[in-house]
Amino acid sequence: MVVLKRYLEGPIREDLDHKMVFVGGPRQVGKTTLAREIARGFRTSSYFNWDSRGQRQAVLGQRWPPGTELVILDEIHKYPRWKNFIKGVWDTRRYAERLIVTGSSRLDVYRFGGDSLMGRYHHYRLHPFTAREMDNPTAPATTGGDPPLLKLEGRSDLEPLMRFGGFPEPLTAQSDRLWRRWRKERFDRVFREDIRDVEAVRSLSQVELLAGLLPARVASPLSIQSLTEDIEASPKTIKAWLDLLARNYYVFKVPPYHRRLERALKKETKYYLWDWSEVEDDGPRFENLVAAHLLKWCHGYEDVHGIRAELFYLRDREKREVDFLVVWEKRPWMLVESKLTAELVFTGLNYFGEKLGVGKRFLVTLHGTSDFEDRRTGVRTIPASRFLMGLI
Repeated sequence: MVVLKRYLEGPIREDLDHKMVFVGGPRQVGKTTLAREIARGFRTSSYFNWDSRGQRQAVLGQRWPPGTELVILDEIHKYPRWKNFIKGVWDTRRYAERLIVTGSSRLDVYRFGGDSLMGRYHHYRLHPFTAREMDNPTAPATTGGDPPLLKLEGRSDLEPLMRFGGFPEPLTAQSDRLWRRWRKERFDRVFREDIRDVEAVRSLSQVELLAGLLPARVASPLSIQSLTEDIEASPKTIKAWLDLLARNYYVFKVPPYHRRLERALKKETKYYLWDWSEVEDDGPRFENLVAAHLLKWCHGYEDVHGIRAELFYLRDREKREVDFLVVWEKRPWMLVESKLTAELVFTGLNYFGEKLGVGKRFLVTLHGTSDFEDRRTGVRTIPASRFLMGLI
């Protein structure tokens, strides 16, 4: 099997000399493969998976060979007292052991109770493959605090990403048969293993029903009221289940941006899928693909460089809207509208660009080949095959 190089490999290797490294991300996105590739750079390493009963006992007894340079603990977040256990391992480590912890549920432990691990680890979120990583897997460029220069050069073939998504197994195989089976198996494992094992959920079947409804609602602000009627659950319960799906990397949120804007929407959040290949229609699937690329860019700069980069969308009560706004250190920086084909109407991009003082305005097209800037508005129409190569 061909192992593709990942964009976070270099930063993780550097951090291991100083702190633990936690790698979170969706199930089957390649966390274990990445950890094992990093382990090849050490003389001795030990890998343990909490889902293996035999390995579980070895982990609890901290029984790994003397002189082990790197210990990889996979899915240990399923152990109820895992934070205290990890803290004990790190604080009593011997032989300068390095430690990687991976998991398909969120590992940003500072949000929860228990003994604090702050100061002992760096946390990374591994994303699916994107256009740039398929061509040239590099970490986010070093920045002195200012937004980086987007190098919008070259082109990529987006057809495999659009068709099979960005997860390694179906993307590299590019087989419809394997993709369909993989997608079903991943859905079952997310709900029957990850959510069931870690979360206290009484109505797992209703959560699965909610997840099944979301692909058809991608690219639009989500109506909680509509979902309460379809699933027969309260708005509070629906919101809790959506948070559950986000914690377990089935969906991610893109909230509305309303600072400095009058009559902007404030409550309706958009939800996108980590596996955009589940979205049937081309328009929403393409918007989901662009959202995933932009979120990966934001998370990359936050995880690697500590830069606060955030992703929003824009919409007001007059129904002016822009698909995405990237905010760099609390400052609106880039507007992105995604369309299947080019159009010459830039109402939302112009309006919000002027209101927020955003100079970078892009209309990104899937099928278009034209690359030009409208001199009157500053909007650049650009093929997605080129624009996405400027990200991570």
